[in-house]
Amino acid sequence: MLSTIERRLSATLRDARRTAARRFFVDRQTGLWRSELAWLGVRSRDHARVTAVLEETPDTRTLVLEPPRGWVPHRPGQWTRVEIELAGVRTSRCYSLSSAPHDPELRITVKRVANGRVSGRLHTLRVGDALRISPAEGQFVLPTHPVRLLLLSGGSGITPMRSMWRALLQSDAADVVIVHHARTRADVIFAAELEALATRRGFRVVVRLDDEHARPGEGGFDVGALRTAVPDLEEREVFVCGPPAMMRRVEAMGLPRLHVERFAAMPRPAADPDATEVLVTLGGHASPGGRTIAARTDGALLDQLEAAGERPASGCRMGLCRTCSCLKRSGTVRHAISGAISDAPDEIIQLCVSVPCTDVELGPIVQHAVHAAPDERASERTLDPREKLARRSAQKVDPR
Repeated sequence: MLSTIERRLSATLRDARRTAARRFFVDRQTGLWRSELAWLGVRSRDHARVTAVLEETPDTRTLVLEPPRGWVPHRPGQWTRVEIELAGVRTSRCYSLSSAPHDPELRITVKRVANGRVSGRLHTLRVGDALRISPAEGQFVLPTHPVRLLLLSGGSGITPMRSMWRALLQSDAADVVIVHHARTRADVIFAAELEALATRRGFRVVVRLDDEHARPGEGGFDVGALRTAVPDLEEREVFVCGPPAMMRRVEAMGLPRLHVERFAAMPRPAADPDATEVLVTLGGHASPGGRTIAARTDGALLDQLEAAGERPASGCRMGLCRTCSCLKRSGTVRHAISGAISDAPDEIIQLCVSVPCTDVELGPIVQHAVHAAPDERASERTLDPREKLARRSAQKVDPR
């Protein structure tokens, strides 16, 4: 009797081992086949393939990308939203396209930020890796008929400028001054290209380095030096992208034709001793998953929701990509950058740049997409039309 039981157990264990081995092999092979087939002539509509990685500076790399299938050429200066998965959570950031529309490949140039999870992950990509990107967006673009231009940049703010000057190389009537600021000569991104541009007709290049040109005890952007370098400054169409301090100084100059692009997350404001506490209701009073949290009137809703344990979908964290868009059912919020007040009911707001002024009631908040998360479409059928609009607006990772 015992030997019969032992034989059956042995057979059962043997079959289990075979099944496990077969499943492991099949599942593993299936994953490998799927990853390979993705680039055997069947390109994804939202994934770009890394074809080269270029070292620009010790902390900056350019990813050369094969465009996704059906890519619509961007305008010089536009950006794309890059999405990667970190610890099972989809996370996105905005990066300027540093290639011109006529280039055969796309390029994004990524400066590694200290403790930056996304930039750090992008710096580990190798040739053959796939990267999800959105269609090009943004209004920081060259005019249709370029006039006299000043491209003013600092640090990694030079990336949209490269797209612009490469497009302008196709024009014989270019009148372009490029002024770039960096800490040291080793930190100059696209240094070789800038040197070559300086020899081209219609281009003038000025590179200012903190360790060579700054006044003793001072550093960074110098308004007086800019006016000296570009005497006809007020007569030029000025495009500027760089560190926040530099941007503020340029904006304070009151230039008549100024275009700015910001790619730095909003700094968290210092605690305001006069700030008050308000209540933020998530999902509305009638929502089964509704929750009310305490918030303050001196911080962005996104930061405060995250501190309370929520995981709202977010991207650029500076009011550009609209990933964190949400329906505000009631209450008043202030736009942290423009100061605009939103006090009407049923308005779409962006959590990353919205500071509560009163108690606020929000519609359903789209959560960060987590690997193997349940399908949200079934639950969406229970929402009213305005909530559906808010949810879909915040989920626009790739409109195509």
